[in-house]
Amino acid sequence: MKFLADEGVDRSIVNALRELHHNVYYVIEETRSLSDDELLAIAANEKRILLTRDKDFGELVYRLGKPHTGVILLRLEGYTTEIRSQMVSMIIEKHQHELIDAFTVVQPKVVRIRKK
Repeated sequence: MKFLADEGVDRSIVNALRELHHNVYYVIEETRSLSDDELLAIAANEKRILLTRDKDFGELVYRLGKPHTGVILLRLEGYTTEIRSQMVSMIIEKHQHELIDAFTVVQPKVVRIRKK
């Protein structure tokens, strides 16, 4: 699968997904300080699922109706980076076919997947 990881996403998550042979564009490695609109547009244009910790993407997708290929909002504060990367990897492997064109919220013990 193809992902775009926002600046707030742990490098360990990016590395774990790459180890699973996913194509991950990590914003920190390429460019910085892109607006949320720009990130969502890049992800949509390149058919990438956006990985983020920024709740503002919910407003862009639901209130403003911005196009997207999928958004995964990570709400895993309080866990170590290692645990977060393991959880995200397992969730993506388990739900990979459901994540396309969906807005997904990942919280401890809860994964909510909502299609467009």
